[in-house]
Amino acid sequence: MSKKNAKFMHDEVHELLGKNKTILLMGAPNVGKSVFFTHFTKVHVISSNYAGTTVSYMKGDFELAGEQYTMVDVPGTYSLRSSNEAEELAIQFLRHKPDGVLFILNAADLEGSIKLFFEVQRYNKAIVCALNLSDVAKRQGKEIDAKLLSEELGVPVIPTVAVKKTGFEELGAEMEALLSKSEKAKDGSDHKDVPESSVADTRNLWKAARQIVDKVVSYSSKQVSVLDRFGQQLLKPWPGVLYSILIILVSIGVVIGAGKALRAVALLPLVNKVIVPFFEWIFVDKIGVSGILGGILIGEYGIFRIGFEWIIALILPYVLLFQLVFAFLEDSGLLPRIAVLFDNLMSKIGVQGGSLINIMLAFGCAVPAIIGTRTASTKKERLVVSTVICFTIPCISQTGALVSLLGDYSFVLLLLLLLVDFILFLIAAKILSKVVKGTIKPMVLEIPNLLMPERKSFWLKFRARMKSFLIEAEGPMLLAVLLAALFTEAGVLDGFSKAVEPIVSGWLGLPAEASLALILGVIRREMSVAPLLSMNLTALQMFVGAIVSLLYLPCLSVVGILTKEFDLKASILIFIATIANAILIGGLINQIAHLVMAIF
Repeated sequence: MSKKNAKFMHDEVHELLGKNKTILLMGAPNVGKSVFFTHFTKVHVISSNYAGTTVSYMKGDFELAGEQYTMVDVPGTYSLRSSNEAEELAIQFLRHKPDGVLFILNAADLEGSIKLFFEVQRYNKAIVCALNLSDVAKRQGKEIDAKLLSEELGVPVIPTVAVKKTGFEELGAEMEALLSKSEKAKDGSDHKDVPESSVADTRNLWKAARQIVDKVVSYSSKQVSVLDRFGQQLLKPWPGVLYSILIILVSIGVVIGAGKALRAVALLPLVNKVIVPFFEWIFVDKIGVSGILGGILIGEYGIFRIGFEWIIALILPYVLLFQLVFAFLEDSGLLPRIAVLFDNLMSKIGVQGGSLINIMLAFGCAVPAIIGTRTASTKKERLVVSTVICFTIPCISQTGALVSLLGDYSFVLLLLLLLVDFILFLIAAKILSKVVKGTIKPMVLEIPNLLMPERKSFWLKFRARMKSFLIEAEGPMLLAVLLAALFTEAGVLDGFSKAVEPIVSGWLGLPAEASLALILGVIRREMSVAPLLSMNLTALQMFVGAIVSLLYLPCLSVVGILTKEFDLKASILIFIATIANAILIGGLINQIAHLVMAIF
């Protein structure tokens, strides 16, 4: 981490903890911290069954023993070695005098949790432990003596099952007792730094943790459950790779197949037979608008026509189905297993398997995927993965638009598009891993237990993500629709089309009016696809248009997060490079196809 970023992090943490009575919520990744945070603060946090969901801290206020406290959900870490931003942030919080720590132990992986607990304990904070995932430990045939564990650690330990709120009442009582004995110093000065553990210290911590586990854990002869057996098989090359491919294919099939069915059966008829005719009746028959205003409101690219056709019928069904499927893959623990299985392939192209989780997350939206790279151990890995996402990974809105463009015409073209994108993904990752300076460390990823998603958490996550999509994506898409109407009615599109005709019509082989796609794509990537749907395109034009739209520049929200996470120079370079790459690849495909057709 740069000195500038470290100082900013130090000042931000100091300002937060200097004003409030604060409880730190700490533990390893994937141990259920976000569920505890939501319970106490009533602030909903999206929780997933894989590491790295919370990559920056969350804070929320709650009342305990008649006093107001701030709970800080610190990024999950496996150690306090300051090897990435998540660990550095956790250390900064511990150094700044919190009133106490709620530490979440993983009952299904107790040894690693105890080792991390020892590292946190060195900062001499008042600690209460929740022994979470107790139900999973029992399912695995483990019996943990929580009372003995409490004696060994020297702090209260409460068995919990977070998704069922089991043990939360007892945990609240222990926290109240803890805070009544602990009073934060008022001078705001920092604690003296705790030296970073040496290799020898770390070995000793592991040894001590193992000894405690041997004392407090007993094992029954309980048979391994079907779910656990399936989870173990998914980690083996055979049949794990086969199962993983089937899971991915079924997921894609559900999103595309069910999305197309929802679009054809419900949403298209709703838009074309109910919503658009209703607004035509209002604006044309009742109000009598015409001319430019009529065109803007209900014309070919009118707001009340295209706004519903593009956003509701074209994009919404695929977004909805993707969020359902992806939430299931997250909460079940399938994603990290797939990442482990494909680590060997990923390492050959210059990135480690754990990055596959962020890449898959990018199919939903690139913004959280790029933020998720904060858990990477090196800046090079973060930059490579983020750039590959911008170059080759379409968000679900864009994917839905591409499916609508190609799927109804030829499923073969859709498969060919996926193949080309996969090849470009491999090439981009390989080139970037060679060009970007630095190193990429081997994958270190905790494999979570395979779980059936808890219903309430699942639907809360789905609802939160759909709400986020409606708030963050619908606005820019409506702006794109408005611009399309204005440019068309004002004649701006004709002038722009003539200016870029050598590129659009000459190099790419698309109709001149396809230039509208290049304009709208700046606002939202999927909007670079929408104008192509109403054009009478040949198969080649349709495919070239799909390639350009697929590879086109990331939307403005992605450019913003790139600037924040890296710097302005990096975001500008990616912005320009994606435009050039999309036009170059699309043009090459067009020119080569025409050359082949001329020969044969």
